[in-house]
Amino acid sequence: MQRRIATENDLDRVTETVHLAFLDDPVWSVALARPDGSTEHARDFWRQYVRGAQRYSTVFLVEGTEVGGGDEAAAVAVWLPPGGDELSDEHEAEIERIVREYLEPDAARALFLLWERFEAHHPHDEPHAYLSLLATHPTHRGRGIGQQLLAENLAHFDSAGIHSYLESTNPANNHRYERAGFARIGEFSAVLNEAPVTTMWRSAR
Repeated sequence: MQRRIATENDLDRVTETVHLAFLDDPVWSVALARPDGSTEHARDFWRQYVRGAQRYSTVFLVEGTEVGGGDEAAAVAVWLPPGGDELSDEHEAEIERIVREYLEPDAARALFLLWERFEAHHPHDEPHAYLSLLATHPTHRGRGIGQQLLAENLAHFDSAGIHSYLESTNPANNHRYERAGFARIGEFSAVLNEAPVTTMWRSAR
C-alpha cells in the first residue's frame, strides 16, 4: 500500500473523505448538527483543518485505486508537525463564519466551548506531532487501511524521535490507537451530549 503527501489538487478529495468519515462520529455529528439535518456546512468546516495542515505538507493519503477502489481518497491522515499551528488566522476566521452562519446560536456557543476544551487538554510540555484527523472513506471501512496509514506515519516519526498525540472522539477506536502504541492520558466530555473525548500519547520508539 502506497501513501503520499496530499497536494493542493487533492484538497477536495481529502476533505470529502474526512467529511464522510465523521458524519456518524459521536462528538462531531452532534456538535455540527443543524436542526434540519443538513451536513453540507460540515464539509467546509473540515476543509479548513485540511488546508491548515497542508501548509506543512503533513497531510497523507492512500489512493482508492491502491486498494481496489476508484478516485476517492481511501484513507487520510491530517498531522501537524511539532510546534505547528492547526489553523492560520484566515482558516480560523472562516471556521467561525461557518459556525455562526449555519449553526443555531446555542450550538455555535457549544462548539466554541468544545474548541476550548480540546485546547485545554492538549499537552504542551513536550514537542510532538499532532494527529488532527484520521479518516477512512466509508467504502473502505473495516479493511485496516487507516491503521496501516497510521502505522507508516508513526514509523516515520519514530525514526525522527518525534512523539505523537491525538484525541479520540469515538470510543470504538480507542483500542485501535492503543494497538498502535498510544496510551490514554486523559478524558473530557463534549458539550452538547457529554460524549467522551479520550486524549492519547505515544512516545517515540
